[in-house]
Amino acid sequence: MIENETAKKPRKIKGKTVIDIQKCKGCELCITACNEGAISLSQDINNLGYRYAVVVDDLCTGCVNCALVCPDGVIKVYRTSAKKKTLVTEIKGIKGDTTVTLSE
Repeated sequence: MIENETAKKPRKIKGKTVIDIQKCKGCELCITACNEGAISLSQDINNLGYRYAVVVDDLCTGCVNCALVCPDGVIKVYRTSAKKKTLVTEIKGIKGDTTVTLSE
């Protein structure tokens, strides 16, 4: 019998996405950009009056697509392995200069 080819192998590297929910405007661009379905829209409302993005960390691969498309720069992505947790991307200065930091 052949094993199911679509079964996912355990990942050596996982991602952890942190969203500043009080600054998120719920534009849903990060949800669209996430190929893993690791982000969804909250049913709750933040202090700005928006439904905000929330993360399902078990699904995150640390690809940084969500942080790259966020127009307000409220998403940080970390990659974790068995040994360490590394900040992969943080977008700052959206109003003027933009700083993009990517690491492998």
